[in-house]
Amino acid sequence: MEESKPLYSFMVGNFTIDITKELVIQWIIMLIIILLAFWATKDMKKRPNKKQTVVEVLYNAIKGVVVQNMGEKYVGFIPYIGTLAIFILLLNLTGLMGVAPPTENYSVTLGLALMTFVVVQAYAIKTIGIKHYFLGLGQPFAAMLPLNIMERIMLPVSLSLRLFGNIMAATVLIELVYQALGSLSFFAQIGIPIFLHAYFDIFDGVIQMVIFVMLTMINIKIVAEH
Repeated sequence: MEESKPLYSFMVGNFTIDITKELVIQWIIMLIIILLAFWATKDMKKRPNKKQTVVEVLYNAIKGVVVQNMGEKYVGFIPYIGTLAIFILLLNLTGLMGVAPPTENYSVTLGLALMTFVVVQAYAIKTIGIKHYFLGLGQPFAAMLPLNIMERIMLPVSLSLRLFGNIMAATVLIELVYQALGSLSFFAQIGIPIFLHAYFDIFDGVIQMVIFVMLTMINIKIVAEH
């Protein structure tokens, strides 16, 4: 694994801001998602065309997942859950284009996990009020307070480490295979790694996205209803 070096750095006060490869890839993917969303949702009609039909099928699929796992009253989370799923999936699939997935960088997965942590806690406070939110930390009895606080704090840690660990391990394995095949001959690197990319980039990438999104939905529901 190569150390991630900044492409460009600048100072903001006493802080150094690094523009890394992972950050640029995220910006590109975000731009692609924004442009696709704008293109797909403009000129919506009562009688859908092929483009609108695909969008509605995707929306209904995400809605079905949210309703099935969280309930009807959580349909407001469809945009967040859908965007999160698509964004993480595209990040994980960049390995198919010969670019190391940004999710192999812990700072990226930690940022995603912290975002979910804030959403979970903010929605719980909005739903039950800040008083009941803090009272809930002492349930079912006051002695559970330290454990309940630790459980909340461990949410972004477990989410980020799970995604980071699996993607990084897959990237390292693929690199080792390429190095081993390259020591044999250049032609050995053609064709054989396809099966590895199919598993580690596509299958594992999809699975890790599903796990991250499912745990996000479960925690939003559990913490808000505790």
